[in-house]
Amino acid sequence: MSFFKNMFNSSDDKDLNENKINWNELTDLGQLNEIIAISNEKPVAIFKHSTRCSVSRMALKQFENEFNISDKVTPYFLDLIAYRDISNAIADRFEVTHQSPQLIVIKEGKAIYNVSHSDIDAEELSKKV
Repeated sequence: MSFFKNMFNSSDDKDLNENKINWNELTDLGQLNEIIAISNEKPVAIFKHSTRCSVSRMALKQFENEFNISDKVTPYFLDLIAYRDISNAIADRFEVTHQSPQLIVIKEGKAIYNVSHSDIDAEELSKKV
C-alpha cells in the first residue's frame, strides 16, 4: 500500500524535509548568482522537479534514497511548476535543454553534467563530482 501512496500521493511534496538530503530550495532568480559562486568552491546539484508528474516524483524519491554525498556537492531543489521562470533561466544561463525531472551539476559556473528521467542516478552523480 505504501508503494502506491508514494507513487500517487498528490501532496505538494510536503515530505521534502523528511529525507536525508538537506535541500536548498531554489525560489529566487538571484540564487543563480549564489549557485555560481558556490560552484567555484564545491559543485552544486540542481534537481528540477515537476510536482504534477509521477515520473518526476519517482525519480526524486529514488535519488533521495540513494544520495549520500552531501560532503561533495551542495544540493538545490527547484519546484519548476511554482518557479518556471527560474527553470527557464537555468536553461538559458547554463545552456542546457529544459527537462523534467532533471539533474544539473554546476562546477566553476558551468554545467558539467545534465541528465533527466531514468538517467538520474545518485551513484553516477558521485562519479562526476
